Amino acid sequence: MTVKIPLIRVLPLVVAGALLAGCATAPASQGVNDPLEPMNRAVHGVNKGLDRAVVRPASKAYAAVVPEPLRQGVSNVADVLELPGDIANGLLQGRIDRAATNTLRLAANLTLGLGGLLDFASAAGMPEYKTDFGETLAVWGVGEGPYVELPLAGPSTARDAVGTVVDLAMNPLNGLFEGDDRTAAMGVAVLSRLNDRAKYSGTIDSILYESADSYVQARLLYLQNRRFALGGGDAAGDEGGDAFIDPYEDSNGQ
Repeated sequence: MTVKIPLIRVLPLVVAGALLAGCATAPASQGVNDPLEPMNRAVHGVNKGLDRAVVRPASKAYAAVVPEPLRQGVSNVADVLELPGDIANGLLQGRIDRAATNTLRLAANLTLGLGGLLDFASAAGMPEYKTDFGETLAVWGVGEGPYVELPLAGPSTARDAVGTVVDLAMNPLNGLFEGDDRTAAMGVAVLSRLNDRAKYSGTIDSILYESADSYVQARLLYLQNRRFALGGGDAAGDEGGDAFIDPYEDSNGQ
């Protein structure tokens, strides 16, 4: 089956992405760079409204109706579908060992994991290296640029926003799924996100609905965690590299 997005169409996106995010090329970012705050706050308000009206109720219904083992199986399949992108970005970053490990994970979970329903690779002690084109740009020396909040996708930066677009464009699975198969793959991804929303509802609700300023809180946590994950060290506005806070670590056990 032929791939629908040939490399010649992907390369301009990669180059354009690097140029766009490259306007902020710099050492590891510190503090908060948010010149678009008025627009970002407006988008945050829309995202928060969608969460309140659609995403949170849907996640609760999903968790109430579907047993946890089945929900986890769907999330495992979603993780498998993301592995080809992780492998591609690992190669672009020059991290051949990580790309190789993710390739082994893909093979193990597709076969011994019954098509991805079971996470056989993790049970066997095989690590997973999650990555994206935003990290690839960071490895290439592109600065993070200003903070942005994207519709539906949420907190991001200029570099990571470009990375998201490129990840979608160069996804190796684009040429494999058509019609009902593509719809099913999208459905699996959506259900996986709903499962995450339900699993970490206590922490997410505290950020969105219990903090004094949910926009500032979400922005701070995103920048802290992203910089920590990319090895940037300093959290937003803090000295040292020990200020990592995981918003998905639910202290209430919810």
